[in-house]
Amino acid sequence: MSEDISYRQRRYLIMMSFRAICFGITILLFLHHFGWLAAIPAVFAIAIPYVAVVFANGGREPDNVRGFMEYRPKPPELRIPPGQSGTGSGSRGAGDPNTHS
Repeated sequence: MSEDISYRQRRYLIMMSFRAICFGITILLFLHHFGWLAAIPAVFAIAIPYVAVVFANGGREPDNVRGFMEYRPKPPELRIPPGQSGTGSGSRGAGDPNTHS
């Protein structure tokens, strides 16, 4: 695990060094009136921090999945009152004592 972290730190440091170089080139090109050509390293200098952070945070996958279980909610159990069947027809026949005329 420590090897993985040190590798990600080195990669982040290299990318941020490249960003600093792009920023310096942008300033030099702008000062020497190269106009739109200075925008190319400026775009890299702006985009590299996002990419560097994504790569630095994206480490190896965990070996142990016990701590990363998917949440599966359990629906509550349906309780059927005693004396009723679970068919759920809902219609009461003529012989049902609970029907009122």
